[in-house]
Amino acid sequence: MRAVMDATNLNPDQLPEAQVRELTAQLIIELRHKQAVIEKLTHEMAVLKRLKWASKSEAFSGEQKSLLQEAIDEDLEALGRELEREQPASSTAPAVEKQQAKRQPLPAHLPRREIRHEPQTSVCGCGCALKRIGEDVAEKLHYVPGVFSVERHIRGKWVCSQCETLVQAPVPAHVIDKGLPTTGLLAHVLVAKYADHQPLYRQEGIFARAGLALSRSTLAQWVGACGVQLQPLVDALKAEMLTRPVLHADETPVAMLKPGNGKTHRAYLWSYSTTGFDPLKAVVFDFAESRAGRHVQTFLGTHTERGWRGSLICDDYAGYKHLFGERITEAGCLAHARRRFYDLWANHKSTVAEQALALFGQLYEIEREVHELDVDERRRIRQLKAKPIADNLRAWFVLQRQKVPEGSATAKAIDYSLKRWEALTRYLDDGRLPVDNNWIENRIRPIALGRNNWLFAGSLRAGQRAAAIMSLIGSAKMNDLDPHAYLSDVLARLPTHPNRRIAELLPHRWKPTPLD
Repeated sequence: MRAVMDATNLNPDQLPEAQVRELTAQLIIELRHKQAVIEKLTHEMAVLKRLKWASKSEAFSGEQKSLLQEAIDEDLEALGRELEREQPASSTAPAVEKQQAKRQPLPAHLPRREIRHEPQTSVCGCGCALKRIGEDVAEKLHYVPGVFSVERHIRGKWVCSQCETLVQAPVPAHVIDKGLPTTGLLAHVLVAKYADHQPLYRQEGIFARAGLALSRSTLAQWVGACGVQLQPLVDALKAEMLTRPVLHADETPVAMLKPGNGKTHRAYLWSYSTTGFDPLKAVVFDFAESRAGRHVQTFLGTHTERGWRGSLICDDYAGYKHLFGERITEAGCLAHARRRFYDLWANHKSTVAEQALALFGQLYEIEREVHELDVDERRRIRQLKAKPIADNLRAWFVLQRQKVPEGSATAKAIDYSLKRWEALTRYLDDGRLPVDNNWIENRIRPIALGRNNWLFAGSLRAGQRAAAIMSLIGSAKMNDLDPHAYLSDVLARLPTHPNRRIAELLPHRWKPTPLD
């Protein structure tokens, strides 16, 4: 890509013939790739448009149909914006179809706040005074829970009477070019959908009660547009997270609606995060159509030489097993082992389970003691206090295993711990490792509670968009940020923020824009 970009500033007549041929070949490859992407996106858009009309006659429930229509409208808007990016301004390819109705004026009864944009000086470049001759006004819709208001952006027109130069402040850049909503309203829709589990058809009703009808198709277009704009941030967050030496991983099922038969199949939301000991607080979600281990491999890049290396805290799911070796070390979850004995005690009042829980409790008591310590001191105290308890627990497991019937629930609980003992106790030798996977499970639990309301997805793209936005919201929460304030500010800054400095807008580095 670098060679192709540099070639635009070169004069072919001044280059050796061999270099001209090389650059020509690179340009052809680049153009073919772009054309392939455009054709792929165009095909995807055509399929979605057919699905949008077909879904109206399919045997879905009312709620299913609403959720599917939302996902399709979001996808169509996202695809349109991706196509605009791929097609050069001078392209002869057909423009992306836009069916925007003429915007109606915002209701006169809504409260209004004026924001004036005037030139920095009232003196023309020729030295004469500028005279204000008029203004352009653009209104944007703002919302705080229960109340709509209007921002009136007023740009004065100034002219020089001598040289007739017209001076006017530029139109402020917006994440949705010429869009109606303020970034505060956009942030509200995103947080309501992906953090508060409010589908767009419910938000439509909430907005109507607040006094203004906003159709779910309009809301869906906003969500799709924001998803495209926020993706570079999520990519940067993932890249930074993959520089850390210890990560959590977990996965949870979600229902994915397939048009055509009105049925759902089980897709998965995979989650990855830094640990509670890491100063970098980040979580990244990844939506996939299955629970196959290849999705973890792709996310971590382990199929390449530059893929992630480190210790991965996870459960005993077989999909992780192929990762472990020289580059990735398995670290188990002690909470999973403990949970099996807790269930035995809660359901059957097992005395064996009660004794096991007491020993687990001693290990967790030490973890509370070392939580705020540095890595080396944490390891030292674990070796001094926790390792003898863990050794005693394993010996006790071996002894009890000889006494309980084969195939019993108690035998299965003990076998689970013994089989994974090395992974379960690896934290004793490494102060960077947490004792369990609860940190990531706590990140994914709120999502699991609300997944039926927003991820009844009609497409893989809808699930991936949800995962991306939830990554930013989840990471904002981990850094004690208000997700609405964070997204509102980031959406306002993205249109003019240099891509090379995108990392400045990540939740763990974000600083709010100073008030004027």
